[in-house]
Amino acid sequence: MGSFNTSLSALDATNTAIDVVGNNLANLNTTGYKDTTVSFQDLVTESLGAGLEQTQVGFGVAPPVTIQQFTQGAIQTAGGSLDAAIQGQGFFVVSDPSTKETLYTRDGNFQIDASGNLLTTAGQNVQGWGLNTSGQVDTNAPVSNIQVQTGQIRAPIATQNVSLDLNLNASGAAGGGPGSFSTPIQVIDSLGNPMILTFNFTQSAANPLQWNYQVTVPGNATTGGTPGTPTNLLATPGTMTFNSSGQLTDPPAATGTVPIAITGLTDSAADLNINWNLYNSSGVPTVTDFAQASAVSANSQDGKAAAQLLNVAMATGGQVMAQYSDGTQQVVAQVAVAAIRNPDSLTSVAGNDYAATAQTALPAVGTANTGGRGQVLGGSLESSTVDIAQELTSLIVLQSAYEANAKVVTTVDQLTQTTVNLKT
Repeated sequence: MGSFNTSLSALDATNTAIDVVGNNLANLNTTGYKDTTVSFQDLVTESLGAGLEQTQVGFGVAPPVTIQQFTQGAIQTAGGSLDAAIQGQGFFVVSDPSTKETLYTRDGNFQIDASGNLLTTAGQNVQGWGLNTSGQVDTNAPVSNIQVQTGQIRAPIATQNVSLDLNLNASGAAGGGPGSFSTPIQVIDSLGNPMILTFNFTQSAANPLQWNYQVTVPGNATTGGTPGTPTNLLATPGTMTFNSSGQLTDPPAATGTVPIAITGLTDSAADLNINWNLYNSSGVPTVTDFAQASAVSANSQDGKAAAQLLNVAMATGGQVMAQYSDGTQQVVAQVAVAAIRNPDSLTSVAGNDYAATAQTALPAVGTANTGGRGQVLGGSLESSTVDIAQELTSLIVLQSAYEANAKVVTTVDQLTQTTVNLKT
């Protein structure tokens, strides 16, 4: 009977291993699937006799232990705009809508439902950070369901800052005499309507180099203006002073911001308070005074008109980008990534997800490419790690093992019959 039990344990264990190989082959094309291997271990042996001449007889093989191999799968370019793959360690964090259980997955085949929820193909809510009340993505806040409302109108953002990169001709006007220069820039009010500011410059002195400036709007832009006549926005013209190298020295960097107030707008928008920044973030002046033609090389303003949300897509780094009808893009969400020190302790659940067990280390949730977490690649998917050649080889080996142990059963059966026949 001991021989029967030993062989039957091998048949059961081999059958389980064949089931594992079959499951691996079945998930050959499953996105983010991790190959499972089987580990066999023998049962406690029986010792017969004592001393140096004792005999040890095994009791067969224990039920095999399955181990998932969390190796990196091949990254393939995908057609979905919200598809994502993790290159390196980590998992996407998802929440089951029915049980509220937190799960983990490497399957980044995401989509948006009718309510704007970012979901996996199995219907779990993808976790991360959305826009807060200030319109920013705060990755220091707790993670929650990512929701992006497609088709919404983005509210206009009134201009608060403008900047002009320009040169004023130190040689004055062509043919001699003081120079002058004007340049317009479009700003946005609180209702999303555009307005033209005109910056006017007049050379006031040649030694030291000085230019006066004034800012105007069309007369019909404000209730106090006269249609057809530009309205000055500065009570008195400002003055810029340049050194012998053509660099702005006054106003200095410490006070290099010119406030521009526009009150009483005729379209009933809120008053505008705009800062004209004469220095960039590094403290370098944006206005120079060289012996070159007066010209603007760049300008910028931070206002945005109202726009329709057309599409959302996953960018590298796990940022969900929204594309608007005016051609601008904005980050509207950030996908969270969890780092787990011992991923082999996770247990597989339906939907290509994994659940934490009592042995699982506490997941460290953060943004991609930080804290040992892998990079999230937008427009890509991670392929299954199943190696078809290796699995077919294992299948042949297991088939041979099953047939060999089945032969042991038939042999023991024949021996038993022979033993029974000795009594007759």
